[in-house]
Amino acid sequence: MEEAVLSQLLDPSALALLDEIEYRPSKELAIAGRLRKDGIEPALASQLLLQAQLRQEAEAKFGPFAAQMLFTRDGLAQATRLSVAAHHSQRMLATSPDIIGDLGCGLGADSMAFAGMGGATRVEAVDADPVTAALAAYNLKALDTVSVTQGLAEDADLTRFDAVWLDPARRTGDGRTTASRRLFDPESFSPSLTWAFSTADTVPNVGIKLGPALDHDLVPAGWEAQWVSEAGDVVEVALYHGDVRGRPGRNALLTGPRGTLQIHESELPEGDEDGIGDLGDYLFEPDGAIVRAGLVTALCGPLGMRRVSAPIAYLTGDRLPEGSAAAAVTSYRVIDVLPAGIKALRRALVARGIGRVVIKKRGADIVPDQVRRQLKLPAGESATLVFTRLGEDHVVLLTQPVSTAPTTAPESGEQR
Repeated sequence: MEEAVLSQLLDPSALALLDEIEYRPSKELAIAGRLRKDGIEPALASQLLLQAQLRQEAEAKFGPFAAQMLFTRDGLAQATRLSVAAHHSQRMLATSPDIIGDLGCGLGADSMAFAGMGGATRVEAVDADPVTAALAAYNLKALDTVSVTQGLAEDADLTRFDAVWLDPARRTGDGRTTASRRLFDPESFSPSLTWAFSTADTVPNVGIKLGPALDHDLVPAGWEAQWVSEAGDVVEVALYHGDVRGRPGRNALLTGPRGTLQIHESELPEGDEDGIGDLGDYLFEPDGAIVRAGLVTALCGPLGMRRVSAPIAYLTGDRLPEGSAAAAVTSYRVIDVLPAGIKALRRALVARGIGRVVIKKRGADIVPDQVRRQLKLPAGESATLVFTRLGEDHVVLLTQPVSTAPTTAPESGEQR
């Protein structure tokens, strides 16, 4: 968004127009035509239409608050879900800080949670991008304990803060004049990961939000690294230092309708489980947060499971998990082991009346969409094919998903 268009968008009359738009994809042309008829400049009309669309998309992250917020597409994609921001807030407010610095505040989701749950705690939010900072100021305008400024995180006076929350920018390009692209080198983040870690030398409590693909070796000794999954979607890894830190080391936090579960690296077994590669009645796919945190084998003993192959993050066993442990895995009943060749696989599926397949893979060099096209199945029942390994052998498992009822069981594992 150009800054000139931003100024037009923030005009009360433009915001009133935006609130009147009832966006539907099928109505885009009609809405655009009406705006042109009302004399709205093309650039502003385009932005109003985009904002109406983004508000609708943002409901998944922000709920009813989305209807009163402004967004950029990149900013919305990277924004913290409010439910996850509330978790951050519980952690960062545990020590009752007077001032939290939200450095790299984006559109303001975490600042919203800090201020909404923090009572008298003041929040000083900073973002390097002037458009993003202006939108964050608009989104947070109703919270009188929040101030938003545009600037670099590195220029902030860290001595002012009792706690700092950092969300380094992991894309290059401003999303306005140049196309953004994802950065993979942590030293290219803004601010760099090294600088983010160094804030712990000055600020007593530090939290850092990063992408879940973070290399374990980058986590400094003594920090907590928590991979977070919400309803099966891995959303982040958050690093904590100081009194806001729980147990040092890696852990996975799973939240959702099936309950809440936390697993820590201290629960990893010392050796391999028995029976690796022996296929049971069920196949289990661990939650992505458990996989990213490197904690798959922590499930084996407690849940009576074993890996299908030592390097593969699929588990197998003869009984379904119960209670909150069911949140740790997605379960599939194993129907058969099928040939891996396309022609033989197609014959086996057609003979069973299967015409629609979901294709999953681990440890198999295939492209699921390409395999689906090659199979050319006639109409029939649905099934899930899993291309993986049993021991050292490449196999295709014919499976059916097992539905599990949600549970309200209390959190297990480490408590806070």
